[in-house]
Amino acid sequence: MEITESKIRQQEALNIESGSIRDDQNQEECPTSAHTIGNDSWQQVSLMLVTSFNCGWILSFSNLMLVPLGWVWGIVSLLLIGFFSCYSSCLLAGFHFIQGQRFIRYRDVMGYLFGKKLYYVTYMLQFSTFILANMGFILLGGRALKEINLVFSETALRLQYYIIITGVVYCIFAFVVPNMSAMRVWVGASTFLTFGFIGVLLAVSAKDGNSNRHRNYEVRGSTVGKVFNALGAVSAMIVSNNSGMVPEIQSTLQKPVVRNMRIALCTQYTVGLMVYYGVSIYGYWLYGSDVPDYLPMALSGPKWAKILINLAVFLQNVISQHMFFQPVHEALDTKFLKVDESTYSRRNITRRFLLRVLVFTGNTLVTAAIPFMGDFMNLLGSFTLVTLTFIFPSMIYIKVKGKTARTEMKAWHWTLIIVFSILAVATTISAVRLIINNVRNYELFANQ
Repeated sequence: MEITESKIRQQEALNIESGSIRDDQNQEECPTSAHTIGNDSWQQVSLMLVTSFNCGWILSFSNLMLVPLGWVWGIVSLLLIGFFSCYSSCLLAGFHFIQGQRFIRYRDVMGYLFGKKLYYVTYMLQFSTFILANMGFILLGGRALKEINLVFSETALRLQYYIIITGVVYCIFAFVVPNMSAMRVWVGASTFLTFGFIGVLLAVSAKDGNSNRHRNYEVRGSTVGKVFNALGAVSAMIVSNNSGMVPEIQSTLQKPVVRNMRIALCTQYTVGLMVYYGVSIYGYWLYGSDVPDYLPMALSGPKWAKILINLAVFLQNVISQHMFFQPVHEALDTKFLKVDESTYSRRNITRRFLLRVLVFTGNTLVTAAIPFMGDFMNLLGSFTLVTLTFIFPSMIYIKVKGKTARTEMKAWHWTLIIVFSILAVATTISAVRLIINNVRNYELFANQ
């Protein structure tokens, strides 16, 4: 059968890693990847999503998401962002197979449907998101270690030392656990640590709730400041619910892939969401507008509680950050490792070690230089995650289903594209404004 020019263009848009495979009834070719494909159960992936999204960052959500909005708009925004995040993620999961092809990478889907330009745009959006997220995890780990030090001494070492320690630990873990499927045992440990630090936090902070009778929930700032802060809060909500890597996570699942991924996503947006939303609302109720950007800093409980919480946060983040950074590791491993050899062959071990050291050295250095806690959250949730989470899935739907979809469905997805495009521009402006303000207030390598 003659191959059309359009088909040739679509095939050229696929990346060099050949991230799509045929899904014929009688035979399925293995995709070219250095990481494991199609091996994990939906239970494992569900638990990984729940615990990874309930990482130590949830201890900053009260300040980032609710303080700028207050009770009414805060709760309404949480519900709306949660609903549309679940809807868009499940929609995207439905396009893991297109025209008999399986796609294990988001950028490959966009390249196949829209050409090389969208392939590279997706690549840029995803990898900037993953790198910034990893820097945020390094920063949070360093902050947790410094809080432990402050329990024992009023004068702790500079934050940069703890950031370096965190970067080294993350690097070692990423080397020892080579891919997402290898996280199986560690997901269980992450579950224990997650509900451990949340449980201790709730128990110890209950005393503060009983003693704090005069809580202030006023949204502070000028009118312009309130608007920009509200947009920043929406960005943080988007980050709290989305990863920008649904196809990459879905690639690890056993068959039926689409069904299993949607089950995992529904678990995240029910069980997982109730936990991180619950902690966020509880922290805001407890301390009002005075809640700090890292909740354990406000605790007046015993020293052992602060130590346990921060230690559990640090250890849990070691595991959680690994999931959110997997697409970067997968791309580098597929490019530089010997795919036809064992993951644990001598050459692959050596190359993987060098790749991990190179990546985490760069991320740790940049994090130490600009340790601004909330900026990562706002910048992540602005242009990059809004586009990856809400805009691109609707574009895919229109492209694949455009000729057969009902008119009202096409209108619905065009509406989503327009609305979230406007939101992306607005939240990006807000995030850039916040970064500029922090640059004015802080110097490089600041000891926060």
